Amino acid sequence: MRVYKSNISMFVLLLVCGFLNAQNYKTPIQSLPGEKWWGGMVGLGSKMPFEENMRLYNLATENLNNQNVPFILSSAGRYVWSDKPFTLTYAENGLLLASDYEKLEPVTAGKTLREAYQVAMKKHFPPSGTLPDSLFFSMPQYNTWIELMYNQNQKDILNYADNILKHDFPVGVFMVDDNWQKYYGNFDFKPEKFPDAKGMIDKLHQQGFRIMLWICPFVSPDSPEFRELSAKGYLVKRKSTRSPAIIRWWNGYSASYDLSNPEAVEHLKTQLCKLQTAYGVDGFKFDAGDISHYTDPDLEYYDKSATSVDMCEYWAKIGLDFPFNEYRAGWKMGGQPLVQRLGDKNYSWGAVQLLIPDMLAAGLMGYAYTCPDMIGGGQFASFLNVDQTKLDQELIVRSCQVHAMMPMMQFSVAPWRILNEDNLAICRKYARLHESLGTYILQLAQYAAQSGEPIIQHMEYAFPHEGFVDCKDQFMLGEKYMVAPMVTKGTKRTIKLPRGIWKDDLGNHFKGPLTIEQEVPIDRLPYFERIWVN
Repeated sequence: MRVYKSNISMFVLLLVCGFLNAQNYKTPIQSLPGEKWWGGMVGLGSKMPFEENMRLYNLATENLNNQNVPFILSSAGRYVWSDKPFTLTYAENGLLLASDYEKLEPVTAGKTLREAYQVAMKKHFPPSGTLPDSLFFSMPQYNTWIELMYNQNQKDILNYADNILKHDFPVGVFMVDDNWQKYYGNFDFKPEKFPDAKGMIDKLHQQGFRIMLWICPFVSPDSPEFRELSAKGYLVKRKSTRSPAIIRWWNGYSASYDLSNPEAVEHLKTQLCKLQTAYGVDGFKFDAGDISHYTDPDLEYYDKSATSVDMCEYWAKIGLDFPFNEYRAGWKMGGQPLVQRLGDKNYSWGAVQLLIPDMLAAGLMGYAYTCPDMIGGGQFASFLNVDQTKLDQELIVRSCQVHAMMPMMQFSVAPWRILNEDNLAICRKYARLHESLGTYILQLAQYAAQSGEPIIQHMEYAFPHEGFVDCKDQFMLGEKYMVAPMVTKGTKRTIKLPRGIWKDDLGNHFKGPLTIEQEVPIDRLPYFERIWVN
């Protein structure tokens, strides 16, 4: 029996085994010599460029807690785009794609990752010319999730804000997270938790914050809102019963707005505008729009042609009417003025190492206005059974440093509660660094709104074919700064400089291309200003 040793033979074998019985359009794409691939899911960022023997991912059924885009692109200047979801996997030296809708064909757009991105972007997700509110880029953000979790309440929210000021952190967007409202589908504050919600928001405004509230597309069953929306036909139904569907999601079982119905969308927008008028709220964190919530084949929508990904996209489009917005799940919508956030990460060093590759993936899929999760991790379960006095302070500080030169940075776990004075001062320093870079970052965002260019760029994107294709711990902030944070425990790292003259944060000059070892004490974030390109 012949043993398959060549990449081509193994590629063909996997193609036959994996797709023999598929009733769809199949596309094997043999990689060119040295060609690497990115795309499809932001949540796969750490596996990009795609690794051999990657399992099959279906863009129609899972979104890995983040955004999906039916788009892949390569370091050799090729890309594949579809308006519909497809499946993808990566075998030895080749992609395997399958679609239920069309034959997928790679397009040759040039010879580099940047050329592939720019041609695809201009054709399929051109920039809108508009931005989310500028405050997202110029100042840090704060979110009450990790501190309060499901116990959102007026007293502790005001205390959190007071501590931001007390500890001399910059004032910016302030997000009140899940469980502030009476129940899902209702947009009034819990009176027992918020005795004077309007007064609370007025005070936060006086302190300089802009206020966003967490919301979702779900509606608690057997509530007045449920009965009203059901009578109007504004809820997703079941084909088998013709009654509102009760959908399982992470907070239990709820009905869902049918956002394929324009009247349902306008009804929801009206409720949100009333909320803004009544309380002075500036905008909303639009959560829980995940594709996976809408994959049941028994679900029926107002638009009979709508699918799981369409429901995710409809939810995203609502945010276009609100300059203060944030999304964690998405379908397409690249180039639009929507703030995206990486999915909740664990409190771990492994999670810190995901931040840069996931952010780079977001940029390569058209999501320039992205925030790298919450500092220290947004996965609340990671903090539940941990002695809060024994949290790894180095991890929190390094996570803060990764955020500092990103398009946005967001605090949730309160640094003044868990850090000693020295480490708290370091986090304050990097919050202030982000503030000091605010004008530059906003300029990059404004340029992205016109050009479609990512704000942070993969090293391969900025310096094609110079040996950076697998780099996952350095990035470019625009064309001016190369950033190389510590993403592992310790105080030393290797840094690879591209061609040109570079000045580091300590004032030292280097001529690239060059690989250097540097000491990185806990209070240092290595970054390099480009002085000249040869």
